[in-house]
Amino acid sequence: MYLSRDARITAHFTTCFLALILFRYLEKMLGNKYTYEQISRELRQIKFRKVADVGYIPAYTRNDFTDALHKSVGFRTDYEILTKAQMRNIISLTKK
Repeated sequence: MYLSRDARITAHFTTCFLALILFRYLEKMLGNKYTYEQISRELRQIKFRKVADVGYIPAYTRNDFTDALHKSVGFRTDYEILTKAQMRNIISLTKK
């Protein structure tokens, strides 16, 4: 990436630094059992399908990582249809 303006360089550095901090925090929450590569790969696999007038259904396969993730964050998304309100609530919890 080529950046020449100081403000853009600072913004890019800040974004990368925050991403690193978040990944390290997540590694710690998961008991240091997973590497950055494993966490990144597994998070990309967690997807949902939107069902009109119903909500969201999980479109991923449950595994040891998703079980550990659910345990560490305090909610589950792998075995039920989530309403729009429930999904908004989960998203609001991630902003705290």
